[in-house]
Amino acid sequence: MMIIGLTGGIGSGKTTVARIFELLGIPVYYADDRAKVLMTQDEALVASIKEAFGEKAYLENGELDRKYIANIVFNDPEKLQLLNSFVHPATIRDSLAWAKEQQTPYVLREAALMFETEAFHHVDKVICVYAQQALRIQRVMKRDNVTRNEVLARMHKQIDETIKMKLSDFVIFNNEQQSVIGQVMQLHPKLLDLAKQQ
Repeated sequence: MMIIGLTGGIGSGKTTVARIFELLGIPVYYADDRAKVLMTQDEALVASIKEAFGEKAYLENGELDRKYIANIVFNDPEKLQLLNSFVHPATIRDSLAWAKEQQTPYVLREAALMFETEAFHHVDKVICVYAQQALRIQRVMKRDNVTRNEVLARMHKQIDETIKMKLSDFVIFNNEQQSVIGQVMQLHPKLLDLAKQQ
């Protein structure tokens, strides 16, 4: 089973690209979505979070108190790093177990933080979805109803797009000038060929 990482900066259009691959029958593991589930269902992860952030980290119904955690980690980079040091390995373990259950020649692991974490060590190839910063800012402001400064603050937590492109094996341009569907359709057979060679 070949695991392909799918990454790109906030607002680049990773989800759009992932959905196209899904239409082609390729399963996609959405790391951020799964991380939210694991933070309430993975017993070892829950125990680590409670130990580091206290019992208040969870509500009475067992759900993570996101507001409480956000107030701590967004004002303290070390605490954010600590939280990530629990969450990222749990997500990687979960994605590898998930990949083994799939029946397709390859799967995608979609994650915003691919090179910023250890995730890229656990994939065979990486696709980067690229869009110019101005376009990404515009998209996120509209999508999340946030200010330009809020978008820039999120972007600063991610590796620069040009570095991501250099580190990736394939690049899909989502700049409203080239067809994203066309690019995925061209890439899909190449990935199938690579999967056969494994």
